[in-house]
Amino acid sequence: MYSEKHTHRHIEELTLNHWQPLSTSFYDGWVLRFAKGYSKRANSVQAIYSSSLDVHEKIRVCEEMYTSSQLNTVFKITPFVQPGELDQLLQDKGYVVVDRTLVQLRNLEDLNIPKPVDIHIDEQLTDEWLHHFCRLNSVSGQFRETMTQMLLNIRAHTAFIRLSVDGLVVACGLGVVERQIIGLHDIITDPAYRSRGLAEQMILHLLHWGKSQGAVSSYLQVVAENAPARRLYAKLGYTDAYSYWYRVKKFT
Repeated sequence: MYSEKHTHRHIEELTLNHWQPLSTSFYDGWVLRFAKGYSKRANSVQAIYSSSLDVHEKIRVCEEMYTSSQLNTVFKITPFVQPGELDQLLQDKGYVVVDRTLVQLRNLEDLNIPKPVDIHIDEQLTDEWLHHFCRLNSVSGQFRETMTQMLLNIRAHTAFIRLSVDGLVVACGLGVVERQIIGLHDIITDPAYRSRGLAEQMILHLLHWGKSQGAVSSYLQVVAENAPARRLYAKLGYTDAYSYWYRVKKFT
């Protein structure tokens, strides 16, 4: 029987697989991810494997690598960081905390049946989904090509979902299934259409799609301060598993 910590570490590895960078460098147990600055998840150091080198020297080398790419140096701090004192070391070096985030889980045994809404799911990335995702998320044109390549880099079964009202796409998101787990990413609803239960129905459709692909459980990530999203996910049966945050040193 796997321990809870082992299970959560497994989820953390899936989150890395399901939101791909453009390039990755491995450095003595640390995973350095680069994606031209689009999202901290894809432009940060994931220090989740054992190390042998001096930690201060490793931090310095990481700073040089990100600075040479004209990026902030960012570390993702999870319960699995190695060495365990990394968060304190980064604080002592002036790194600030941003985006405290909860990873939430639920099993898929007792899913409600979704209501009949106008849902469309593509299992490959399409220009239409990308257009609406960028529109709803206000993704600038400079990042569209980067994001496209990141999504194409995913090596697992994907579902690009969108929900329409009167022919207008008002919500969309991404589901990724791997090892019988579906991860939900970038669920977004047009502000003018929120508080109508649309995101709940879209997610239910996405989770049922995941079950059809063999998923038995699900995870998602939500910023701790996003109270409306947390209420939605609690209604859908998600519960907190662990938290993480980022330590950031600004590029100068």
